[in-house]
Amino acid sequence: MVFEIVLIIAEKPSLARNIMAGIGKMTKHDGYFEGAGYIVTWAFGHLFSLADVEAYFPESERANRWTMENLPCFPEKFKFEIKKDSNKNIDSGAKKQFEIIKGLCNRADVDTIINAGDADREGEIIVRTCIEKALSGTSKDLKRIWLPDQTPQTVKEALQNLKSESEYDNLANEGYARTFTDWLYGVNLTRYATLRAGTLLRVGRVIVPIVKAIYDRDMAIRNFVPEIYYAAVSKELTNGEEIELTSKNKFSKIELDKAKELCSRYNSAEARVTAKKKKKDKLNPPKLYSLTKLQNYLGKRYKMSMAESLEILQGLYEKGYVTYPRTNSEYLAVAEQGKIKTILQSVKELGYPVEFRFDKKIFDDSKIESHSALTPTYKIPDKTKLTENELKVYSSIMRRFVAVFCSEECIAEKTEITVSVGDFEEFTLKGTVIVSPGWTAYDAYTKKDKILPPIEKGDKVNINFVPVEKETSPPKHYTIETLNNYLKNPFKDEKQQLGEKEAEEEEYRAMFEGLELGTEATRTGIIDNARKSEYILLKKDTYTILPAGEHLVESLGRMNIIMDKFKTSQMGVSLKKVFRGESTVADSVEMVKNEISSIFDAARQGGENFDGFVGDIVGKCPVCGSDVKRTRFGYGCSGYRDGCKFSVSNVICNKVVSLDNMRKILEEGSTELISGFVSKKSGKEFSARLALEDGKVVFKF
Repeated sequence: MVFEIVLIIAEKPSLARNIMAGIGKMTKHDGYFEGAGYIVTWAFGHLFSLADVEAYFPESERANRWTMENLPCFPEKFKFEIKKDSNKNIDSGAKKQFEIIKGLCNRADVDTIINAGDADREGEIIVRTCIEKALSGTSKDLKRIWLPDQTPQTVKEALQNLKSESEYDNLANEGYARTFTDWLYGVNLTRYATLRAGTLLRVGRVIVPIVKAIYDRDMAIRNFVPEIYYAAVSKELTNGEEIELTSKNKFSKIELDKAKELCSRYNSAEARVTAKKKKKDKLNPPKLYSLTKLQNYLGKRYKMSMAESLEILQGLYEKGYVTYPRTNSEYLAVAEQGKIKTILQSVKELGYPVEFRFDKKIFDDSKIESHSALTPTYKIPDKTKLTENELKVYSSIMRRFVAVFCSEECIAEKTEITVSVGDFEEFTLKGTVIVSPGWTAYDAYTKKDKILPPIEKGDKVNINFVPVEKETSPPKHYTIETLNNYLKNPFKDEKQQLGEKEAEEEEYRAMFEGLELGTEATRTGIIDNARKSEYILLKKDTYTILPAGEHLVESLGRMNIIMDKFKTSQMGVSLKKVFRGESTVADSVEMVKNEISSIFDAARQGGENFDGFVGDIVGKCPVCGSDVKRTRFGYGCSGYRDGCKFSVSNVICNKVVSLDNMRKILEEGSTELISGFVSKKSGKEFSARLALEDGKVVFKF
């Protein structure tokens, strides 16, 4: 008699261990656990990856190096292969574990297979791909387990509430569409751009607009020319406190006399308090954390990079201490009320004054795409066993949770004073004093106003307006917080003053429509990749562009590879349509194919060869006879150590000098007529030949 067994395939070994803890005692085998009617096995994250370009060509046609000859590559069917190591050899550990998964999937006593990938689109397709590769024509009942956290209680409950795997088809389709389109962009355009530039340029749907955003901001700062202006400012003591009044009127650097005249008029008038409003009000706590908002806080407070904070969060999640980290929502699902009450009970036992309350500012299904906000779980860690940084991250989540459900109200006294200077101008001063701390005792209140002096309506205010020279400020470098905010909605007008509610609605609209650059699950890794590629620098919590990043952006611009926020967001909208079932994976793939085809068609029309890399020999030096080699920024004589200074830039008057044309210059002394040069003086296009003359490359008209 064959007993029915349920096979659970976890995305990682840590998740498999946590599932096993929820099931109960199980016996360990090589690559899996078994017991109580279940088998639990695991992948190592991505056991499979998309095959490289060479896999789509017969072995006899495969090149040993990157070449334009096999580009663009548009597979009819994308191939997944067991992942390989850095030397392009099959990963033996991955292969062994997949063989174990394959054997378990095809066991006669296994009738149900549960996808236990992480609760997101990436986790969905990681395990799906394993199952599809493993099943040998046998029919199994496929289920999905969705774990918002990895505590034993949640695992037990989730195993009783399994859903059919087919209910997640749209999520999987979006995951595959992202994977295929990112491969098409990354493989085709990285190789194309690298061959044209002669040095590695990483081209990706999200990495390029991120680097470009930092590049554009840094160029704006670098090229900023400050403007001098004058403001009328008064800073005088009244009742022992300095009151600063700054007029709305501004004067250019040639209008100092006008500024003095205004100050004189204001000083001849009397300044009095014409209105004073004072009321006690309840201050509401901030929202629970999404991943981005938590990373913003940790970056600002502790100078913690996004990669570091996510790694720590993932570890806390795998230990069962916090909920799923890659969430883009600051709200909880209405159905989670019971779970939150259980967590609150654990938190209350720590001595925190918390109580459950249902509030639309906390529970709102319309603000959740896949995952609720970050919270602690009922499983409370021993703080002495956490690392210093783990404690920082965990405490930040716990403090915010306590603040949101704090049973003690925060009462503040808000004051607004209007000071009128004659009939010329009114000035408004605002101040807030916390009367009863409530939740602010656990999570700091950041919107603090100035301390106001003890003055009442009718009181005279001392003034002495003087012209103060000021200058316009350049834009600020991106920080972890401001870059994150930009990526969540790259089309938001930074100068637009929106109320808190309107700003939040705008942010969630951008998220649901797919306008954001990257996702909560991928953004951190992509930014970290840009750092490791030395395109951008993160110092403390500030990003700046590096020379390689400038080279990337400027090179792609010359090649007419447009990978900006508009293009990336257009792709994001297309992928969201796949998630909603409004379009297919094939639609997204076709859109990207057409875009890439247009880039290669334009290159072919130029008829130029760009194959090759930095270090390749392109000819002999006309000055000393040494080898001329391709360099990162053009072509240079290898005899430079002996004093030869022959070199040619890879871009002349906005036109890239191709390998073919450089060889013609060296071998024949001149190119054919080249069109598309742009005059630096007039900005007009012109045509010319490039020719050798006295050891230098010059224009011949």
